Amino acid sequence: MLVDPERTAPEAAEELARKATGEGVAVLLLGNSFGDWEQAADVAAALRRGAPDLPLLQFPAGASQLMAGVDAILFLSLVSGRNPQYLIEEHVRAVPFLDRHPEIAVISTAYVLIDGGCVTSVESVSQTRPLPADKPELVAAHVRAAMLIGMRAVYLDAGSGARVPVGAELVRAARDSSGAPLFVGGGVRGVAAVRLAREAGADFVVVGTLFERGGARDVRELALAALA
Repeated sequence: MLVDPERTAPEAAEELARKATGEGVAVLLLGNSFGDWEQAADVAAALRRGAPDLPLLQFPAGASQLMAGVDAILFLSLVSGRNPQYLIEEHVRAVPFLDRHPEIAVISTAYVLIDGGCVTSVESVSQTRPLPADKPELVAAHVRAAMLIGMRAVYLDAGSGARVPVGAELVRAARDSSGAPLFVGGGVRGVAAVRLAREAGADFVVVGTLFERGGARDVRELALAALA
């Protein structure tokens, strides 16, 4: 479950976390690609109250968003793009924070942006083009290169608000190129999309907007689809 701290009030975040605990969600992610970060600490605390036993990971857009109070940080390198800011510069800027907070686990993550049928916030902010949705061989090569560099996780993302989710063939290409944990998100709007991603090899299917708008039934049905 991905929670956007700009779009989710602390009270709503706590309720979402309670649903997550009871309905089969594996991990809570906190983050966004663009937006206000002012109430992020309050939202993180609310998620902790609602789901004290679920891992809470931060999905940061940059070093300025890093915060204490999470279990781990997905240390994202946007390997699908060629903008040095998101390949290494934000990571260098993060070092002082990480040195002050050795208790937070850092998960080096190959972040691969996939064309989801529209221009998303992450594409606009990062000033990078996504990989084509019909080129699994390109996805495979980027993921394999990231593994050879030494990254420890992979995140395929069509972006928030994507018209279509990451296709099964691309998920399968990433899975075949890596034994690392594989996150897949963006444009996931229902049970069928969750099931397809899982069957193709995703370890974690990331859903955000749908959970924010839906109720416990949405959480339960999607979690059951992921476990099927």
